[in-house]
Amino acid sequence: MIRIVLFQPDIPQNVGAVLRLGACFNIAVDIVEPCGFVWDDKRLRRAGMDYAEKASLTRHPSWNSYQDKQSEESGRMLLFTTKAAVPYHTFSFAPGDQLVFGRESAGVPEDVHDAADARLVIPMASDTRSLNLAQSASIAAAEALRQLDQWPDP
Repeated sequence: MIRIVLFQPDIPQNVGAVLRLGACFNIAVDIVEPCGFVWDDKRLRRAGMDYAEKASLTRHPSWNSYQDKQSEESGRMLLFTTKAAVPYHTFSFAPGDQLVFGRESAGVPEDVHDAADARLVIPMASDTRSLNLAQSASIAAAEALRQLDQWPDP
C-alpha cells in the first residue's frame, strides 16, 4: 500500500483530515515532527472525528528518524511540491510509494527535496499559489489508489 507522509505539519485540522482520509482508504500516515501545534489539540480531534483512532499512524521525532525508517522500506519517496515540473497524473505510481507533503507555511527544506525519488506537482490555475494540505493529499492518494486499483473493500 501507499503511505502519506506529512513533514512538520502546522495546522491540526489538516492533520485530522488526513488521518480521516487514511482511515477511510486504508492508507498509513506518517508524521515527521516537530509539529506546529500540540498533538492533543482539540482541533485535531474534531477534524479527525472518531476516524483518527482507526488510522494507521506512525510519528517520527525527526526527519532523520523518518529517513532511517524509510530506508528500510521498499517504496519511493515522492514529494508533492509547487516547485516540481512533473504533473502527478502523468506519473506512474507503484505499491509502497510514500506521498510526502511539506509544511503548510514553508514546504520542505532543500535536503528533503534532494532526498525525494521524484517531485510531483498538482497543476493549478496560474494565478493561484497552493492547495490546502488535506486537499492535496486527497488528490494524490486518489490517483495513486486509482492507478494501483487498491481501493478498500466496502
